[in-house]
Amino acid sequence: MLKYISYFAVGVFIGILAALFGLGGGFLIVPTLNLLGVEIHHAVGTSSAAVVFTSLSSALAYSRQKRVHYKAGLLLASTAIIGAYIGAWMTSLLNPAQLKVIFGATLILVAIRIYRKKTAEPSEVKLEDVKINYKLVPVGGFFAGIASGLLGVGGGIVNVPFLVWLGMPIHYAVATSSFAIVFTATSGAIKHYMMGNVEIQWLVLLVPGLIIGAQLGAKIAKRTKASNLKKAFAVVLALLALRMILKGLGIAVP
Repeated sequence: MLKYISYFAVGVFIGILAALFGLGGGFLIVPTLNLLGVEIHHAVGTSSAAVVFTSLSSALAYSRQKRVHYKAGLLLASTAIIGAYIGAWMTSLLNPAQLKVIFGATLILVAIRIYRKKTAEPSEVKLEDVKINYKLVPVGGFFAGIASGLLGVGGGIVNVPFLVWLGMPIHYAVATSSFAIVFTATSGAIKHYMMGNVEIQWLVLLVPGLIIGAQLGAKIAKRTKASNLKKAFAVVLALLALRMILKGLGIAVP
């Protein structure tokens, strides 16, 4: 019984962070499952399936808060799905380890820029008043998809900084990223399920906690000042980038 409670607690914790930063949660689910003894390919596949539930729960919570920019989210997802398949194919042509170092270093620079960038509170800018260049959104989604398929990272690690760069306030960017990840994660999950990489028993153990945690994370985000959420996201992004660089250099990290 204690084992099931601990898995539920882990799911809640991951769900909170996933919803809070619009990252899906795979960056924590994969190493957690791997540490629990799940073979890495099955950990990635099971994580892809779990992220569907996490992002869906987050998107529903943010939808109730009216913070999801649906047009931008759909534009992101439309090209991210294509990019993910291309990225997966590119793993046989390029050296993912070297790319992780380069991409990680780039993300650290992005994190520094986001940390310093001023952002508006949701009360200052209504969702319908958010003005961004829609022609550029599919471009960001495409590269988010490639990064996801090629480097094994969630699309949110690109989606959120990209939307903030376009001028979208951080709260709306996080919510919209969660919505877009529903589609990209579903695409990846179906592919992994067909390959036999999804461990249903682990999925059943984690999903309830992930769903509840995502709801809590969305509530925490709502009560968090934009400046604090922006800085916290920048720190998390820098840590993920550092982890990516270390893995690219062949250093064993969770």
